[in-house]
Amino acid sequence: MGLIFAKLWSLFGSQEHKVIIVGLDNAGKTTILYQFLMNEVVHTSPTIGSNVEEIVVKNTHFLMWDIGGQESLRSSWNTYYSNTEFIILVVDSIDRERLSITKEELYRMLAHEDLRKAAVLIFANKQDMKGCMTAAEISAYLTLSSIKDHPWHIQSCCALTGEGVCLVKEPEGSSEESRMRNLAMMLTLAIETESNRKS
Repeated sequence: MGLIFAKLWSLFGSQEHKVIIVGLDNAGKTTILYQFLMNEVVHTSPTIGSNVEEIVVKNTHFLMWDIGGQESLRSSWNTYYSNTEFIILVVDSIDRERLSITKEELYRMLAHEDLRKAAVLIFANKQDMKGCMTAAEISAYLTLSSIKDHPWHIQSCCALTGEGVCLVKEPEGSSEESRMRNLAMMLTLAIETESNRKS
């Protein structure tokens, strides 16, 4: 944890960073966005188009694009790719039948010219559900170890409780800065994990 804090500001600086949150419908994308933003569960409806929120950590701005995952919307994902530095891919750990579609979409994204430098943070969501796939199982199915050109990290989580979404679960009423800092820490994990993988 100390290493992540030490490198946090050297990695991000006082700039704006674009983050896209993608995944199939009902994976928990919007719930995860608002866990980062407010540290609480927000009851959501299926996202039609996109939600966008700005999260500020000190002088660092993260522009978060939560993009709808219905089949009819996936073909338009590439319109959001320009200048994206981070991809947050949310996977429904219960939805075994559609994991192959998630895999197809992941590798289609990674092959896109506009995402050639993007780091990838994968949330294996709904870990509170009986019979869910583990992060290790999802990693193996998605053949994440074959990804060589993008930093990546996979994280088990439960968006409804915030477990795994926030490295430090802040108490109710905690400062906005301390809550937002969790986002930067999670994104740093993708970079730090890749560095450790190559060392």
